[in-house]
Amino acid sequence: MKIQAVRGMQDLLPESKAIYRYVEDTIRPVLKSYGYSEIGLPVIESTVLFERLVGESTDIVEKEMYTFTDRSGDSITLRPEGTAGCVRSAQQNGLIYNQMQRLWYAGSMFRYERPQKGRFRQFEQIGVECFGMPGPDIDAEILFLTARIWQELGLTSEVTLELNSLGNVSSRGAYKTELIEYLSAREDELDEDSKKRLQTNPLRILDSKDAGTQAILKEAPLLIDHLDDESKRDFDGLRELLERAQVPYVINPLIVRGLDYYNKTVFEWTTASLGAQGTVCGGGRYDTLVEELGGRPTPAVGFAIGLDRVALLVAENSVTDKVGDLDLFIASLGSEARTESMLLAEQLRRNFVGLNIGVHCGDGKLKSQLKRADNSGALIALILGEDEIAAAEVTVKPLRAEDPQRRMSWPALERYLKKVFD
Repeated sequence: MKIQAVRGMQDLLPESKAIYRYVEDTIRPVLKSYGYSEIGLPVIESTVLFERLVGESTDIVEKEMYTFTDRSGDSITLRPEGTAGCVRSAQQNGLIYNQMQRLWYAGSMFRYERPQKGRFRQFEQIGVECFGMPGPDIDAEILFLTARIWQELGLTSEVTLELNSLGNVSSRGAYKTELIEYLSAREDELDEDSKKRLQTNPLRILDSKDAGTQAILKEAPLLIDHLDDESKRDFDGLRELLERAQVPYVINPLIVRGLDYYNKTVFEWTTASLGAQGTVCGGGRYDTLVEELGGRPTPAVGFAIGLDRVALLVAENSVTDKVGDLDLFIASLGSEARTESMLLAEQLRRNFVGLNIGVHCGDGKLKSQLKRADNSGALIALILGEDEIAAAEVTVKPLRAEDPQRRMSWPALERYLKKVFD
């Protein structure tokens, strides 16, 4: 029996992995330019961390977590999201005691969901978490930052920023009572999941994808109309900053996010290009989370970017041209030429740091080698055969220009490559 990947897991083959790497390498300097520091977090955490911080009535905790008992009898869970672990780490290691922190991390998350395009059971995220700043200025900063990321990736026209505010605990509690009253009178018309959520997590009904439930919600009271004064003031301040910075947005009063810990501002960057999996980035404020772990009250805000979906957008919009391609490809004919081609490649790697060089290994006809060179995206093919070895030369064949191929000495080759790649 052939052993295949576990359902919902994906192999990132070289072409796909190159796109992921391109996305990460584009995002990393943007985060650095805004003053964010990278933190590494465990993939496994205590189950109670997610039960307490994510919320026991959420779909994540009830249905989606990979939880098991280890050999010590402890219940542990593969992380389904990154914020809880980052809060735990920051609190445990004293990073947020009377301090402001801007942190980011990258890695795999795990949720048991029905696999489909853009949604895997192991998925990749880049997360950002900010501690000690009450907003709305830091809220605006992380939205400026994400807008800059889309600009650097060439995806600005593909995404839309959607905003909402959940208010504070008090105003949200009052709204829940009104929402439950409205929906209870129409309970028979709700989808089954929404009926279950009516008493346990009614705000999640706002995020229902069921057409019938969405029709009912069109007349439902809106949370944004029930905000406390502070939340309204912060939300208005955030909108003013976005408008002055010319970052376009739309108000979506149905955004609640799938986690219990959010308060005040929540947001999503969405796209119409990926079907049902249209959210490529989401986040918001979670000002009570540190306190729930036993720390001092600490304002906090963060977001997560779904790398799987962003990589799909990059690939579908041809944002990159042959991501991760070679610069040079060295072809050879004969055993002596194979040896010399390896030595030439090493010399060029020493003298041209950062140049991507592929070398043909083993036997093979020149035509097939040049086809490989062309498919690799290399700008230039170098050819070594018996004639070239005897003359201490190399044949240079441009692959992306109309220039004719020609022979040149190794020193002349280095001068030529310096003109091409410097």
